[in-house]
Amino acid sequence: MQKKMNKPHQHGHRQRLKEKFLKAEGLGLADYELLELVLFYAIPRIDVKPLAKDLLAHFGSFERIFSASTEELKKFPRIGENAATLFKLIHLISCKFGEEQILKKPIFSSWQQVVDYYRTVLAHEKQEQFRLLFLDGKNKLIKDELQSKGTINEAPIYPREVIRRCLEVGAAGIVMVHNHPSGDPQPSQSDIDITMKINKAAKAVGIVLHDHIIIGLERHESFKSLGLL
Repeated sequence: MQKKMNKPHQHGHRQRLKEKFLKAEGLGLADYELLELVLFYAIPRIDVKPLAKDLLAHFGSFERIFSASTEELKKFPRIGENAATLFKLIHLISCKFGEEQILKKPIFSSWQQVVDYYRTVLAHEKQEQFRLLFLDGKNKLIKDELQSKGTINEAPIYPREVIRRCLEVGAAGIVMVHNHPSGDPQPSQSDIDITMKINKAAKAVGIVLHDHIIIGLERHESFKSLGLL
């Protein structure tokens, strides 16, 4: 009599985990199990549980995993172009979701959502980015625009360019946002100096600089809260 082939220990695991997810709509699943489910769609057939656990152990959170660079992700065995692309896509979709929550709304009535959105977008960037939020007369967001992207500790910004863009888009007010790749959101002296220059130039043409937000790795700082505006 022909012997039955032994099935690998992970046989049926993917289907069982999918059923577990659907039955409880994701509630009760461990973080590594949720990450496994993502990996199923990029890496066929093999057991991805060890990889999911390794990613969580290394990065420490979903936020850091999905905002990691392609180069960082590909250092892990089995993470190829498909998995790296899927992770970047999920990160982009989460950013788009956050953007939808603040677009065309009075931003000061949903300020925490605004801060959360820019933390998602900027907290893990390796280069400094400087963004402008252009507001209408009712403080609704007209446009969010990347003004400059620089080195690890500098993104050049010029008051005349800021005011020119304000006038072009018809903004009544602005909020400045930039990140500190070092992780520490404490304003530098150059941050303070450029903010004062832009504030002075904005006032001269009747535009209100409401705040300047600096995004760090774990927290943010607000010039208004610090008494600098």
